[in-house]
Amino acid sequence: QVQLVESGGRLVQAGGSLRLSCAASGQTFRWYAMGWFRQAPGKEREFVGRISGSGGSTYYADSVKGRFTISRDNAKNTMYLQMNSLKPEDTAVYYCAADPKNRGDYDYWGQGTQVTVSS
Repeated sequence: QVQLVESGGRLVQAGGSLRLSCAASGQTFRWYAMGWFRQAPGKEREFVGRISGSGGSTYYADSVKGRFTISRDNAKNTMYLQMNSLKPEDTAVYYCAADPKNRGDYDYWGQGTQVTVSS
């Protein structure tokens, strides 16, 4: 069982930056691929990006590519989402998720953290 807790969400102006954190429980964190997702009001959950267990491989949705960066510190059991050049359309609840089998199946989810970008 893995527990995930996101933090760092807040209100920020357009063009600003924000870093979200995802703290994970358990000693097997380093083996899990991890992902970030978001859900805006009235919209379906959207994939944001993904990072391999080692942190050596990342993949991003086109909507955030070049603006968002995912990283992880396995010694701290924590994953990060650095968000730059934020836009109002980035407003959403952001969730982190764990993919233990590294097959694109996210079995564990955090509770989410709200990011609001004002224009």
